[in-house]
Amino acid sequence: MRVLVTGATGFIGRALVLRLRHDGHEVVAWVRSPKEAQLGAEVELLPVAADDAALTRALERCDGVVNLAGAPIAGRWTPARKEALFESRVGVTSRLVRAIADAKARPRVLVSGSAVGYYGDCGADPVDERGPVGTGFLARLADAWEIAALAAEPLGLRVVTVRTGVVLGREGGVLARLLPIFRLGLGGPIGRGTQFVSWVHLDDVVSAIVTALTDGRYAGPVNLTAPKPVTNAELTRALGRALRRPTPVRVPAAMLRAALGDGASPLLEGQRAEPARLVALGHRFAYVDLDSALRDVVASRADIRRLDRATSKASARRAAYLARRRPSYVLTSRTELDAAPEEAFAFFARPENLGLMTPSRLHLEVQAPSSEVAPGTRFDVRLKLGPLPLRWTTRIEDWVPGRRFIDSQTRGPYRAWWHEHSFEPKGDRSVMTDRVFYALPFGPLGRIVNRLFVAPALRGIFGFRSDAMRLRFGGVAKRWA
Repeated sequence: MRVLVTGATGFIGRALVLRLRHDGHEVVAWVRSPKEAQLGAEVELLPVAADDAALTRALERCDGVVNLAGAPIAGRWTPARKEALFESRVGVTSRLVRAIADAKARPRVLVSGSAVGYYGDCGADPVDERGPVGTGFLARLADAWEIAALAAEPLGLRVVTVRTGVVLGREGGVLARLLPIFRLGLGGPIGRGTQFVSWVHLDDVVSAIVTALTDGRYAGPVNLTAPKPVTNAELTRALGRALRRPTPVRVPAAMLRAALGDGASPLLEGQRAEPARLVALGHRFAYVDLDSALRDVVASRADIRRLDRATSKASARRAAYLARRRPSYVLTSRTELDAAPEEAFAFFARPENLGLMTPSRLHLEVQAPSSEVAPGTRFDVRLKLGPLPLRWTTRIEDWVPGRRFIDSQTRGPYRAWWHEHSFEPKGDRSVMTDRVFYALPFGPLGRIVNRLFVAPALRGIFGFRSDAMRLRFGGVAKRWA
């Protein structure tokens, strides 16, 4: 299929793009800024600023549409903010359906986003897709969003509205805001903690959306949640267990309402949503229980150790660099991929694809060389760590197409950075290994900064990279204690 995706640069959208490519689908992404989209060389980009005729022409070439556009819900809901939330969902969906109506050849299916907020605050009462729309702003928003999508049904499209719960994944969603607090041992229940949380792992979200595109049995509302919703207090304890941290700090409801006004509602209210349709249709959940889902999300995909003398003698090829720059640490990450080394190497080695394998919050930019890559080729790299812009220059030290390449930092924030990428065959699969020798400047201060900030950031970045490659090719990542 050729699939047009809105919201492709978001937390769910980026993972979906990789999974669609894994399954052999072509992707057209409708994006606000093609320059900043960072969706890789395999994705066709259509700017939102293009006129409706351009959108219609793109839709005429597509077999399906996944509509995930929507501004983030979190924050204070001022009147202007509420209007923006409606426009980014209902307005975008209405424009999409109008363009479909104008198309001479139309897609066959529209999978459109919604949320379990559709049911309003349900307390402890379980709800499934047969439940009525609830009350409150989120319920009105979700209802209007679904009505806008269902306008495509009279045009001959099969319409699926996926009512998504709290999505658990690395580097995005609710956990992106919670993890730093919980890692410091400062997490705790929100309000009374009795409100239900209908959670779902990111892998199950993208799997269900892709299935909904191709399986004609999917139609109408589908609760995209795991089978075992939990209370906020249970979620808090489970996250503490996954991180091995205490969770003593309760967040008072009054404080949240003072800070966020009506915007505190998603945190203080809840739904005990059950995925009745998914279960009836035979969806095989990758993560049924919360503990296993959270362990996967917080699991380290990279091992970082002090570089001792024995390690430094392990490879004569890097000996000169190690002697000159004296790196302090070695990072190792391994992922087994369901692809030949040549295929995985070809994808990974294209500079255009690096942004798709890097957390979007880093705003990675790679200036690709004008000539073919070879030993001695240099890349200029830019990214942001929060508000801090960073630049460095990378030099290719070794380049063996289909098998390995090595790069080193020649200018940038590290005192030493030697990065070995290898793709080794394992039957009809491959093992992707990243090994990085690095050091920070400033002596003892650098060691403190590494422990508190740099090492955790690198584990997150390489974990995201491993997850992205698994979504694109399938496979298993090694977990490190």
